[in-house]
Amino acid sequence: MKRTIAACALFVVSVVLAVSANMPVAAGQSANTSAVPVAANSAVVDPGPRGAPVGAGGFIANLGAAALAGAEDGKIRFAELETFPGGLGPLYNSGPSGACSECHAHPAMGGSSPSANAYPNIGQNPQATLDYNAGGANNTIPSFITPNGPVREMRLKFTRNANGSLNTNAPDGGVHDLYSVTGRSDNTTCTIGQPNFAQELASNNAVFRIPTPTFGLGLIEGIDDTTILQNQAANAAIKARMGISGHANRSGNDGTITRFGWKAQNKSLLMFSGEAYNVEDGVTNELFTTQRPEPGHVLPPGCRTNTTPEDTSNPGQTGPAVNSDITAFAEFMRMLDQPKPAPQTTATATGGALFAMVGCALCHTPSMKTGTSTIDPALSNVQVNLFSDLLVHDMGNGLADGVSQGNANGQEFRTAPLWGVGQRVFFLHDGRTSNLLQAIRAHASSGSEANSSIALFNALPAAQQQAILNFLRSL
Repeated sequence: MKRTIAACALFVVSVVLAVSANMPVAAGQSANTSAVPVAANSAVVDPGPRGAPVGAGGFIANLGAAALAGAEDGKIRFAELETFPGGLGPLYNSGPSGACSECHAHPAMGGSSPSANAYPNIGQNPQATLDYNAGGANNTIPSFITPNGPVREMRLKFTRNANGSLNTNAPDGGVHDLYSVTGRSDNTTCTIGQPNFAQELASNNAVFRIPTPTFGLGLIEGIDDTTILQNQAANAAIKARMGISGHANRSGNDGTITRFGWKAQNKSLLMFSGEAYNVEDGVTNELFTTQRPEPGHVLPPGCRTNTTPEDTSNPGQTGPAVNSDITAFAEFMRMLDQPKPAPQTTATATGGALFAMVGCALCHTPSMKTGTSTIDPALSNVQVNLFSDLLVHDMGNGLADGVSQGNANGQEFRTAPLWGVGQRVFFLHDGRTSNLLQAIRAHASSGSEANSSIALFNALPAAQQQAILNFLRSL
């Protein structure tokens, strides 16, 4: 695929210039930063999630015994139920059992959000279909959580003043959990409530994120910073012509490249696990040691029901049993193999060449290689077919969520890895669509680095647009 990009470079530049010359450009905007409205082409259809074989959810081949044992233990814990007052809550986003696998479910454990809307064999959203009033809890399901919709977390763009008015000078950005333990018969002291969903929606203050798939994350973790930066520097002239100027998100402490999450805000799988355990399930751990209130608030004393941290490592044990839950989760995700695409055909190869030709592969880099791993030899020098540059890019005002994380601003997102996209149900950071064609076109809006590529895509004949969709659904 990289050879295809190189071979098409001059062609892409010439077509970009030709198309740009005829683009409608808003006042004060250059051609590569203006959205190009294109009427829907009914001849182009998202073929939908491909069927079996799943090609995801298994572990990397040839792992050593210790690495495989840790991964198997992590898989068991990934599906374990959380209890209150043993750990769950006082605020949480997951199902009432708190299992990680409830939300990372499709197309296999470790994946993303399930849905039964258009694809009845996939399963329903556990955030809406499990019993959130178990034990007498007082929860109501927010309007943006539906049985057939995506699993979501809610963030707020701005804080509120003491009188309840929105303070647009004070960014929030934090996760406001959907459910609480208030009212449960086994909870007699905690009275923390749910957010005022209607108020936040009416104020356009709520933004959403869906679960990121965890397949192949150990391989992404194993890509050296230098490899990412070398890939960023590649094809510099054509990227400049197309308005592509992504950059790495970095740790504020050691300056190294962060790469996990929708904005590449997390450095490692351990950090990714620890944060999710605390934010999504309300479980304190050795990385996030204190019980979590709603962002900007103080946790009521009656909600401090357990000694903390609730999840710890287990000195004196041997083998995987010594690990804390978050270490076990990280081991499970680290050893998950990259998704396997469907066998390539002449048609999908044509779609892949067109994908590169219109410039999509300049950000959705087909592959990079891991370095030498001290964790297990099976992670060393592996070709990682991720279709991402792991950089954050300005995606324009159409996809902006107003949330800054690290040095990624409110319009910037990590290039989403496309491996496994052939079986994804929901697209974009907030799951706003299940239609891959709509997701592609949503990349174009004022300020987006993808505008030139989307203009080229929209200029293709319907048969060639369809070929790109078919190629993506083969991944």
